[in-house]
Amino acid sequence: MTSPLTQLRKFVAPEIIFGDGARHAAGNYATTFGAEKVLLVSDPGVLLAGWVADIEAKLLEANIAVERFTAVSPNPRVDEIMAGAEIYRETGCKAIVAIGGGSPMDCAKGIGIVTAHGGHILDFEGVDTIRVPIPPLIFIPSTAGTSADISQFAIISDQQRRMKFSIISKAVVPDVSLIDPEVTMTMSPYLTACTGVDALVHAIEAFVSTGSGPLTDAHALEAMRLISSHLEALVANPADGELRAQVMLGSMQAGLAFSNAILGAVHAMSHSLGGFLDLPHGLCNAMLLEHVVAYNYEAAPERFKRVAEAVGIDCRGLSQQQVKQALFQYLVDLKHAVGLGGTLGKMGVSRSDVPFLTNHALGDPCILTNPRRSNSRDVAVVYEEAL
Repeated sequence: MTSPLTQLRKFVAPEIIFGDGARHAAGNYATTFGAEKVLLVSDPGVLLAGWVADIEAKLLEANIAVERFTAVSPNPRVDEIMAGAEIYRETGCKAIVAIGGGSPMDCAKGIGIVTAHGGHILDFEGVDTIRVPIPPLIFIPSTAGTSADISQFAIISDQQRRMKFSIISKAVVPDVSLIDPEVTMTMSPYLTACTGVDALVHAIEAFVSTGSGPLTDAHALEAMRLISSHLEALVANPADGELRAQVMLGSMQAGLAFSNAILGAVHAMSHSLGGFLDLPHGLCNAMLLEHVVAYNYEAAPERFKRVAEAVGIDCRGLSQQQVKQALFQYLVDLKHAVGLGGTLGKMGVSRSDVPFLTNHALGDPCILTNPRRSNSRDVAVVYEEAL
């Protein structure tokens, strides 16, 4: 009989450089990939913070020509990817450098897919649809949460269908992730909270996922410990570089876990919600988190007990029901402590929207690795509880 330890597993990850100043290696890597010109993908907020100019200067110092593309929305859109791909082709770029949160990085992945294949980004929705190698990807995350610089996910917003769709393939794992805590210093406390909770959800869902295993569990547990120990303090003290580094390291660990174990119902439902209302992804996760944990708990009580212990809950002498309640309350309290105490109802979701949201959530690949099998009524009830 095969044990969990001897089951066949795979684990994919980019080359990672972690630490202050890691971003300065972008030029060296572009040179290594033989790219005399790169497309530098970012968004208006990161541009305003000065990081686009910072990276462009380092690339030019390395004799790498740069074409900027910064017309990326908070949830990257289909038309933006197609526009970026056209610029990439027209200007003769040979690699893509992205600096920003999940939106510029996911947009950059989409641009790479379209430039390699032709066609339209919508042609690649789903799992393992990438047929040929895409251009080299050099990513510099400016937030501690999305882990798009680590993962084999690209999440794109389709404005026509009012939904997000996923592209999942090891082909979109970046070649290099330059994780530089200094770059996160320009994040607002609100964005710090949103992306930090997103990273915590990555870790929790990866640990209880049906795709979890020995190669991912250690990363997930360490991510929970790091984020739960430092996020609240970081939101209160956003200029603290050590706290930034700790949460950034937690985000990286969570990314390594979820990219390989995949996720669950929080993300499936969040993708549907974020596409519907164009809300920040981390906020969507926050509004759903404790409700999905309560729904899933009975399917993996021992795993959730280890989650509770990892975030600092003393479970000695507690029954399963008491552990469940303690974890539920911890998640509620953490969200309020970092300023994310909103509900779906306050964000404009009504009960009449639930069937639309449910339908799209059930079509999301993340639902397939949720620890509890879910039907439309199950998902609808969780949405209704979060109103």
